[in-house]
Amino acid sequence: QVQLIESGGGVVQTGGSLRLTCTASERTAGMWYATGWFRQAPGKEREFVAAISWNAGTPFYKDSVKGRFTISKDNAKNTVFLQMDSLKPDDTAVYYCAADISRYGSIRSNFWGQGIQVTVSS
Repeated sequence: QVQLIESGGGVVQTGGSLRLTCTASERTAGMWYATGWFRQAPGKEREFVAAISWNAGTPFYKDSVKGRFTISKDNAKNTVFLQMDSLKPDDTAVYYCAADISRYGSIRSNFWGQGIQVTVSS
């Protein structure tokens, strides 16, 4: 069973930065199209945030984070990084790493991390 290990959450002030990391315990070439992040705020549905394709390294983002968040990867370490800059209170949520995301930002198969809290104070 694949495990996704997340790290890097925390509490920051508005305008601050955090870097999330997600490492997969194993990955076979071609297994997943893209890996990335969803988030869920209290009382809201889980939503797509960002992902990056494994083969081409193509990043794609939710509109509201474009220009503020940057996703990258290290193929050799099966790791995806999410650099979050210029954070806003609206970014406060539990962030979940998702192993298998389509090019449209939807889930292809249910491999999830345990979730990590990001809190942005005003």
